[in-house]
This record gives sequence, structure tokens and C-alpha cells, in this order.
Amino acid sequence: MKRLLALVLALALALTMVSFAMADELVDGKFADTRKITVEIFHRHNDGGSDPADNPYTRFVHDQMLEKYNVDVEFVSAIGRWTEIDDLTNALASGDAPDICVTYSYPTIQNFANMGGVLNLNDIDGKKLEEYKDILPNLWNLLGDNNIFYDQDPETGDLWAIEAILAENARINTFIREDWLKKLDLPLPTTEEEFHDALVAFRDNAELLLGDDAGRMIPYSTSYDVAWRNDHLFAAYIPNDVDDDTLFINGFDDRHLLYPNFKEGVRTLNKWYNEGLVWKDFGEYPSGDTTEDNLMKAGFVGAFQHNWDYPYRGGEDSIAANLKRISDDAAYVAVDCFKNDAGLYRKFLSASVDRKVFFPATNTEPLASLLYLDYISSPEAIAFLQLGEEGTTYNQLESGAYEKIATTGDWIQNSLNNIDYTITVNGLYLGDATAETTALGYEGVDSQYIVSALAASKQDGRVPAVYHVGAIEAESEYGTALPTLRDTLLTNAVTTSVENFDAVYDRYMQDYMDNGGLAITNERIEKINKYYGTSYELK
Repeated sequence: MKRLLALVLALALALTMVSFAMADELVDGKFADTRKITVEIFHRHNDGGSDPADNPYTRFVHDQMLEKYNVDVEFVSAIGRWTEIDDLTNALASGDAPDICVTYSYPTIQNFANMGGVLNLNDIDGKKLEEYKDILPNLWNLLGDNNIFYDQDPETGDLWAIEAILAENARINTFIREDWLKKLDLPLPTTEEEFHDALVAFRDNAELLLGDDAGRMIPYSTSYDVAWRNDHLFAAYIPNDVDDDTLFINGFDDRHLLYPNFKEGVRTLNKWYNEGLVWKDFGEYPSGDTTEDNLMKAGFVGAFQHNWDYPYRGGEDSIAANLKRISDDAAYVAVDCFKNDAGLYRKFLSASVDRKVFFPATNTEPLASLLYLDYISSPEAIAFLQLGEEGTTYNQLESGAYEKIATTGDWIQNSLNNIDYTITVNGLYLGDATAETTALGYEGVDSQYIVSALAASKQDGRVPAVYHVGAIEAESEYGTALPTLRDTLLTNAVTTSVENFDAVYDRYMQDYMDNGGLAITNERIEKINKYYGTSYELK
């Protein structure tokens, strides 16, 4: 497969006349001749959404780039958000990728970089990225050296991508039906035992809570992405005193599959499943399927874990809004229930890095592309892309916060806060107005739910140390396939009988390790020993 991709890429590159535009071609900060670039925009296939490649936000950026730099920007929405890796791989292999690409998958970038398919940002016509710093002030002010050089190889200096900044370092929350707890005279759970007791109560009182729909009761819901969707539960089983070296060696999977004692968290979920507390069909629905959301909107789900603000997203079609139409009291509230061995509600938060932005080797306008990244990193561009037009999409309050207005048509944001356009920042980035604006930014949702959810998502958070060891070649080789093996492992482990749990978990884990997990782990051990003077033994 690699030989085939390399051949296709080589043919595509052979057809491309590469003529880099250098800084000395700028006249008063602007190109004398119009330059043309294409920019990747995720297509989320939102029902009722706006055209991701042609709307007021894209037109604003297009006009500003043309006026400021004489750069003509075309947005390309051929990459599906939920088929991102496959679509991007095909585009890169065929030479059809946009000039500016974005992905959550660094192994995809590294894989094509190894085949010559990605521009080295530290070798643009012999110049390092640092040499462009003076004409990229917004990019540097936003990301700083940490995010810009986060992926730089410590030996070669190769830089295949820059990392966007994660403005809101919130990950997961545990949500539970507040109205059901009140109806059953139960407190908001604060421990695993209380949470479990609430699920049992939901199951045993299905007729009281759902009436004729009692048979559709789902006390606790999850999805095929078991590790992401049960993050709080599993994190509680990780020893509090685990050191950063261990987290790095075992941390290539952002779902923490190989963290110490992770298996025991999965065992607990397996017990819940066998008690009839977990949605029994969760493994049947793939990424992008809306069945689970629809069950929540219909009021059949008692609790779940998901992205920190998940039930409040989506305006009139949010889970929260749909519940309100069933009953004015119906609501999900974020709770902290899962304590680790030190009594902390541990959350393993990521470093302040997010999407990876890179230029395929077919990009013939790297300077124009860098100026694009600089422009969308400016405060004025971020504000417009995240907020829109005053009086149309938001009103500014006396406090300085921004209150969003429900929108239709072209002004609809297909992604929360338009993160598909603000590719160098994920999360509201509005200075002092950010916190209050965040709380006000969910249509029809009482701001108290947002405030409590944001606080809960960060309580007792830990950001593991960052280790700069360069590319892990095994991750490039195996990294894109392992998530599927992980999801298969966990789905089978959760849904098997209690008696068979160990046998099933261990068998699938062995398959995971044999098909890349062990190779990546050992290469990380080799790299940390080399660059940080440790002496860990290979596994």
C-alpha cells in the first residue's frame, strides 16, 4: 500500500511546477501579482447547515485576504469530518489535497512526510520558519514557539506541521438527568457508588419515569468509542502517583488505553452492562450515526459521558432543547462522581495543542499560505469567525460579553464557534469576555448549566508533561489502524459476560499490542532514554 501511495504521489508531484513565493516578493506587505490558495474545510453534512465552502464567514476571509495580501482564497469541503483520515489520505495520495490542510491525526501527516508528500516548514526554499516570524506576528502571538515548534524533530529540525492552540482545555463531562434524580428523591451523585445507585434506580423505576415507554429505558449510554465516552470512570482507576514518564511511554493513544490499571475501569463498565444498566446496542452504531443522540433527545437516557458541553450544543435541535419540549423540568446536569485512589476527580487533560495544520508538497504558494494562517490568527479575524455580525448573530452586552442570536441560512455555524475556520485555535478566544460569553453562547440553555459543566470538566485536571523526542516512526506505520483495534477491544470486553471478561480483554489486548501497540511503546522507550537520559527496559 505504501509503495502504491508513494507512486501515485510521485506522479502527482511530477505534474506540479513548484515555484515558491518568497518574502522579498511582497511589496508593502502585499503580493504584486494575485496569488491563489485552497484551504481545507471539514464537511460535517449537517442537516439544515450552511454551505461550508461558501457563506458569510468564508466570503469575509476571502475578501480580507484579497485586500490585505492580494491572495485569492478558495475553500474546499471535500474532507468529511467523520471520514477525515480516509478522505485526506486519498486527497494526498492523488495530489488533490488543498494547499492548507488540517487534521487531528499526526500519524497521517508523518506517513506522507516520509514519502515526500508534505512540505517541511523549516525548509521553504532553504529558509526556516523562524525567518518568517516578522511577517507572521499574529500567528506567533497566538501560538508561541511551543505550538509552532511542538512537532519539530529534535535531530533533523524537520517541521511537518504546526499545532493549533486549545483555548478551552476541557475534555469530558458526566451528565445525568437532574429531573429524574429529583423525581426519585436522589441526590446529585458525588461517588461511583452513588452514581451506580442512581442508574439502578432509573432501571428499576422505568415505568414511573417513562410510562408507556418504560421498555425503552437506558440508564446509561455509551458508544463504539468506549474509551472517550467513559473517560471519567476509567481515569478514576489510574493510580494518582503514576509518573509522567510512564504516561508518555504508554500515552500514544489519546484514550489512555495503556495507562496503568485502565483495565479495571473497563471491568466496572462490563459489570454495569451485565446488570442491564448500559445501552445494550451501543456497539452497533458507527461514527456519525445519530441514533444515540435521538434516544437522548426523546428522553430515554438517564446518564452518559461525552464532550464537556455535549447536551447543550445545537441550538433548537440540541439534546437540552428537545428535552425541554418533553418537560420543562427535564435537563442534564454535569456531575463529578469518580474519585481516584487519592480522592481526586482526576481528568487527564491534553497539552494546549489541538488540530495539526500542514502544507502538502503540492502547495506552490507556501508564503501566501503562511499569511493566511497569520490572518486567521488575528484577534479581529477570530472575533468575526467566532461571533459573526453584530445585530445578526450576536449582541454585545454592557459587561462586554457577547450574547449569540439564533441564526438561519448562511449564517449558521456548522461547527461550534466555527472551529473549522479558526484552524489555529479551538475554543472561544475573546479575551476578558470569553468566560461570560461561553456561558451565554448556548441558545435556550440556562447559563448555570454551562458554568457548572465547564468547572466540572477541569476539576482536578492533570496535564501530563510534554516530551519532545521527534517522530515516532512506529506511530506513522500503525497509528491510523490502532484506534479501530482499540474500539473493537473495548466493545467486546464491555459486552462479554463477567466470567469471560479477563479472557476477552487479554486476547484483544494481545492483538492490539502485536499489531503496533508494542512497537510504538518500545520506540517511545528508546526515544525517552535517548533524549532524557532515562534507562527504561523495552517491553
